Amino acid sequence: MQSSPKPCPLAKGSLRTSLIEETLVATTSDEESTRSARPSSGTAHHGDGLGGLRRDLSNRKVQLVAVGGSIGTALLLSIGGDLNKAGPGGLLLAFAICNVFLALVNNCMAEMTVYMPVSGNFIRMAGHWVDDALGFCAGWNLFLYQFMMIPFEITALSLVLSYWSDHIPVAAIFGGCMVLYFFLNVSTVAVYGEAEFWLSSGKVLLLTMLLCFTFVTMVGGNPQHDAYGFRYWNTPGAFAECSSTGTVGRFEGFLAAVWSASFTCVGPEYVGMMAAEAKHPRTYVKTAFEIVYVRLVVFLVGGALAVGVLVPFNDPVLESVYGSGSGGTGPSQRAAAASPYIIAMQNMGVQVFPHIVTALMATTIFSAGNTYVFCATRSLYSMALEGRAPRRLLTKCTRRGIPVYAFLVVMLAPLLSLLQLSSSSAQVLAWLINVATGATIINYIVTCITYVCFHRACTAQGFDRSALPYYARFQPWSAWIPLVADAVILLCSGYKSVKPFDSAGFLTAYAMPIMVPLLFVGWKLAKRTTWRRPRDVDLVWEAPSITAYEMALDDRPVGFFEDCYLALRSVVQRDEGDKSNV
Repeated sequence: MQSSPKPCPLAKGSLRTSLIEETLVATTSDEESTRSARPSSGTAHHGDGLGGLRRDLSNRKVQLVAVGGSIGTALLLSIGGDLNKAGPGGLLLAFAICNVFLALVNNCMAEMTVYMPVSGNFIRMAGHWVDDALGFCAGWNLFLYQFMMIPFEITALSLVLSYWSDHIPVAAIFGGCMVLYFFLNVSTVAVYGEAEFWLSSGKVLLLTMLLCFTFVTMVGGNPQHDAYGFRYWNTPGAFAECSSTGTVGRFEGFLAAVWSASFTCVGPEYVGMMAAEAKHPRTYVKTAFEIVYVRLVVFLVGGALAVGVLVPFNDPVLESVYGSGSGGTGPSQRAAAASPYIIAMQNMGVQVFPHIVTALMATTIFSAGNTYVFCATRSLYSMALEGRAPRRLLTKCTRRGIPVYAFLVVMLAPLLSLLQLSSSSAQVLAWLINVATGATIINYIVTCITYVCFHRACTAQGFDRSALPYYARFQPWSAWIPLVADAVILLCSGYKSVKPFDSAGFLTAYAMPIMVPLLFVGWKLAKRTTWRRPRDVDLVWEAPSITAYEMALDDRPVGFFEDCYLALRSVVQRDEGDKSNV
């Protein structure tokens, strides 16, 4: 059992320390004079960036969601289309590059979030540290992205279940998801966290099984006793041609894989969204951000490598589903059988295991949808706290800390999954993927802009970043590199729609890049906001009240395995108590 993590200290900057400490002393004194008892970790605090939310997420829940919260359809199904377009070499290169950029974004987000774990994360930081207009457009961009991903995951779930039967009613799957999402998100955040702990454990198990399956079968551990190794990297080759032929076609395939990888490779923002509801935010969230690096390498880059080893990019099933003659790439034309992992198992004659993998895929995709419901609710709630959405209605929380009206708005999203009942649903959902990918990249661009401004403010005010709970190295270059790279990827997103010109593809690719600047300008003109100068940025903000909350806690932070042990012991003791009462 690992040792307990130590509580993270508050940063001490040479210029700002006195102000922080004075505010902290005042805050602590007020609390001591008005309370007769210390708060539990689940108490809602309205002065620490929470609003009416509650800090009920334990360490084990935060860490598991950090590992698997955003893993879903893209990594298990859609990655087959990327392999078909780019080949194994192009796919691996695209995922490696995108994950390097994502790791740099994670580096930026971790420093800001661990220091200031407020609800809404970077969308509120952008408004507070940069410009209120940037927070407004970033908030709506993030919310719309998460809102659109909910029906995408529900549709994918119905397709995975069609592996067993084509007669499963779409309405039944829709209704089941609605009911489960409702009960998992409307009770308490602890219930959501417990559910995601087990669902994310299933994701980790599934991906570990698939990586082990890849290694065992490539060295000959398959029904055909064929040690195929990296055969498909030689025949048909490492790079596929997409749209054009020759070098240009291979480069276009690589670009298509980069665009798709930008949709698949996500994660830091979900850790940030949970930060405000962690029991020991600075301690647990710091560890969660560190775990993200492992997830990027093992599961995302490792998954791209595994897919390229298992299946040739010109496999007949891949060609029929994702090729130029397939009639589209919308997820409603795919089923679990279109997953490159299932294709590989069927090609090798593996029995039973495909059914186990399909079942775990179903829980994985359901979990991804559940995560989007949680994060979309928190995004909308956080915008309402800042007055960027209807404040009076959407900031209302239940006694258990659930923003109930924001949640009800988010629950309208699953209705879009009923698009699959029409013949045009494949194309509609493919457009949603285009829009969502653009929104994802914009999220990371805003994060980098926010960090650059935060870094400049620290420098201008003499704020010692090295004493922060999480110190991001290689700054500000670690922010500038993904900022420029993601901007280039975003600008090139609609290249396939230009020649021949595809109006729908072009509009969906550039919908968010066009809408977000319009939202920024509109809010700036309407509210007359200003871009904050480095010396005017409030680097203290909610830090004193967050520190006061952590200092007032009776329970100490515990490590992941200790938390698992304590949870198991609690269940055993409760069962023994029930038996003794009988």
